[in-house]
Amino acid sequence: MKPLGRLRLGINIDHVATIRNARGGALPDPLRAALLAEAAGADGITAHLREDRRHIRDADVEALMAGLSVPLNFEFAATAEMQAIALHHKPHAVCLVPEKREERTTEGGLDVAGDAKRLAEFVAPLRDAGCRVSMFIGHEPCQIEASAKIGADVVELHTGHYCDLRSAGEDAAAAVELEALRKGASLAHSLGLEVHLGHGLDYETAADVATFPEVMELNIGHYLIGEALFRGLGPAIEEMRRRIDIARAAIA
Repeated sequence: MKPLGRLRLGINIDHVATIRNARGGALPDPLRAALLAEAAGADGITAHLREDRRHIRDADVEALMAGLSVPLNFEFAATAEMQAIALHHKPHAVCLVPEKREERTTEGGLDVAGDAKRLAEFVAPLRDAGCRVSMFIGHEPCQIEASAKIGADVVELHTGHYCDLRSAGEDAAAAVELEALRKGASLAHSLGLEVHLGHGLDYETAADVATFPEVMELNIGHYLIGEALFRGLGPAIEEMRRRIDIARAAIA
């Protein structure tokens, strides 16, 4: 087998905004964090505009669209308000995610199979506007197949459960979940979908999934913002880049 191609690294800067919003005011600035991420080797920036604006705000989206040189992956729930914002900005990519006001972070994947007709109608104008559309889903075959049928370009498979199992030391269960993610990535690729992975990844778990040949991109945020407290944001991202590059290159 030939060595795998370079894995793209997307950096989610939501929790820079979380820190800002905890006190109010303008600092720390999410755009500054995004520009530092660019300089450290990020291939794209992810930002999730929630209904309650708990972290990223509308003005942040404006600033990111104007200031970034790398693509913006704009995450949001499939609502009319968010669709209108996306159609106004026309970012490189949009990622549809499930959203509940009471959750601390995104819990599980979007139920594409159970809402296929509405989501197909929702996705169409975004694609017509030139946005690459991604569905944030679990690895279940029905969700992957439904994502392909509604016209998505990309699926981002939710890695949070795997990361939780690894963190808890539940090695056997983690191995089962890792294999399910691997099979999901393979199925998605076979259906013509580009495959991304994200949620809860750290240095070790990112290296684990970096070996999946079908995966083109990892999206990582919370862990790296936490590491930035100790290493600095640039060095934290550079270390992630180094580790996933090593993991990728080791596959032959």
